Formats: sequence, structure tokens, C-alpha cells
Amino acid sequence: MNFSQGLRRRRISVLARLLTALSLLVVVVSAYLRLDGAGLGCADWPACYARLLALPPAGPEYGLARLLHRGVASLSLLLACVLVWKCWRPPPMGPVALPATLLLFLMLALSALGIWSSDPRLTLVNLLNILGGLGLVSFSWRVALASEPPPMILQRGGAPTVLLRLGAACLTLTVILGALIGASYMAPACTSFPDCDGRWWPEAAGWPALQTLAVLQAAPLPGDPAGVNLHLLHRYAALATLLLLGTAGLQALSGAEHRRRAAALLLFMLAATASLGILTVLAGFSLGLAVAHGACAAVLLATLASLLHEG
Repeated sequence: MNFSQGLRRRRISVLARLLTALSLLVVVVSAYLRLDGAGLGCADWPACYARLLALPPAGPEYGLARLLHRGVASLSLLLACVLVWKCWRPPPMGPVALPATLLLFLMLALSALGIWSSDPRLTLVNLLNILGGLGLVSFSWRVALASEPPPMILQRGGAPTVLLRLGAACLTLTVILGALIGASYMAPACTSFPDCDGRWWPEAAGWPALQTLAVLQAAPLPGDPAGVNLHLLHRYAALATLLLLGTAGLQALSGAEHRRRAAALLLFMLAATASLGILTVLAGFSLGLAVAHGACAAVLLATLASLLHEG
């Protein structure tokens, strides 16, 4: 690799890492806006949870957060355009250009989705926004990983193990279920841990109720059958993720140095994300803990991408 190519890769890497940090900030502020706007920040929550269907809050803190969200999102979109241009200008950097282009398309899709985001009752829109935000962090970090110079890539440990791939699939399912709980505002459906207000298994009555989540007609109540099923599925998927990724991470600790660092961070983020999820329930769904849980999930996905990249 000549000097100019190496310098170009380093600049792309710095830009991708900056985009990762900005994307994580977007995820945090977006979660705050969504959850606080639904009443999670109320002192007597969930009694005030019904304001989900009322006018959005108009306090100075909420307005500042919305301004910050729009500003950071706009800056991220501008930087993503610069990143794609740097990747595709002659000679194009194929391995880096593809994830960078996908990142830009995802940002544009989320921008278009914002047209419908003003109505909190649209569960599908909320779900796509949450998953899209997590995808921004993951794709930005994948661009940073792909911009590593060839000598570092050659030090990878080989193809990811079956256990690691299974764990990645379980984590994806866990994240989708958790995002659906947030998108449908089902947090108050289950207020205890490890059981769900005395229930341990999904109930048949909860499956038909899930069909009503497309457009919320009223604020969900504690014990909602659909919410209980979502909570229990999320928890069992998270348990499977802990077992699979935890075992894969412990096995990876015996590999090369880069692989050991990625594995150690993965194990830490697994523990942090699970702990914050449990504390969120036990603390009565504190706004700060709920936002931190979502942020940790985003970092966990990026960390998993690192370990998959190392092999």
C-alpha cells in the first residue's frame, strides 16, 4: 500500500469513527424524546402514561433535545455523504465503499421516515426508527473496521465460529423484541423480574392482541397480554444470547491480541446491557436507565461486529 492510500484509509477511518459517535448520540437523544414524550419521565409514571395520545410536551428541555437531535442527525447525513465520496472517488475502495453506501441509504430512509414520526401511535414507524438508529451505529462502525489496512486484516483469527454466529442471531432477535416493546410502549405490561407479574411463559391470549399494535388506540396497561408475551420472549431471547455470546466470548479470550480485546469488550457490554435491562424493570422504569439500556444495546451490536470481523 502506498502512502496516499494509507492516508486515505486513515481519514476514512477517522470519519467513520466520528459518525459512530454521532450515531450513538442520535440513538440516545431519540430514545429520550420517545420515552419522555410518552410519559416515562413523569414522577407518577405510569399514571401519566396516557399522555402518549395527547399533545407532546413543550418544555425547554424537550425542545432543546429535539433541536440537538435534528442538528446531530443533519450533521451525520452531511458527513455520510462526504464519507461515500471519499470511498468511491478513483480509485474506489470497494470493501469500504459498500458499507458506507448502505449507511448513507439507511440515513436517507430514516430521514424520509421522519414524515410519519410525529404520530407516536404508529408502532411500525416507531419500530423502524429504533432499529434504524441501532443500524446507524453498527454500519458506521463496520465502515471503520473495513477501513483497517490489509496488514491488520491479515492478523484476524479466521472465520467466526458457529457459536458466535448463533449468538449474533439471538442478539438480533433480542434487539428486535426489545425495540418492539419500546415502539409499542409496552414497558408497564411487566413490572417484575425474573417473572412477569407471576407469569413465566407466553400465553395464548397474548398472540391475537399483538395484531392491534399497528396503531395504538390507547395507552397500554399493566398486565396487557401482548406486552406480557413480548417481555417474556425478550427475556428468554436475552438469556439465550447471554449463554451463546458469553461462551463464544470466553473462547475468544484465548485467541490473538485483537481478538482478545474484542472478546473482553463483548463480555463487558453483555453484562452491562443485561444489568441495565434488569435495573430498569426493578427501578420502576427509570427514564435514565431505559435510555442507557438502549445505548448499551447499540454499543453491544458494534462490539459484536468487531469480534465477527476479527473471526
